[in-house]
Amino acid sequence: MDIAGVKCIMSDGSLFITIEGEIDHHTAKFIREEIDKAIYYYRPQNAIMDLSAITFMDSSGLGLILGRYTQMVQLGGTFKLKDPTPEITKILVLAGVDRLIPTETSLNQQ
Repeated sequence: MDIAGVKCIMSDGSLFITIEGEIDHHTAKFIREEIDKAIYYYRPQNAIMDLSAITFMDSSGLGLILGRYTQMVQLGGTFKLKDPTPEITKILVLAGVDRLIPTETSLNQQ
């Protein structure tokens, strides 16, 4: 099993969240707790979640993403996804998340 890791870095009012590995029901709780700690500690104006290193994501990952989006909106901030892999993009589109949360794609991800 590929255990997920999460890194949160605050810079210029934005919280940059990088997740690596798998997001499933085994890993989602740990990831959620780490991100929530950073959101409540830093109170960022913006949060950007980098999805480029996720190798697998199920509905737990969708819940994780939507929950962090909701938190940021409630705090008056913005939330954006960055560089989802083609597999993750497909999941986001099927769930309709792409219509709710802005997604930024770098040139190397296209």
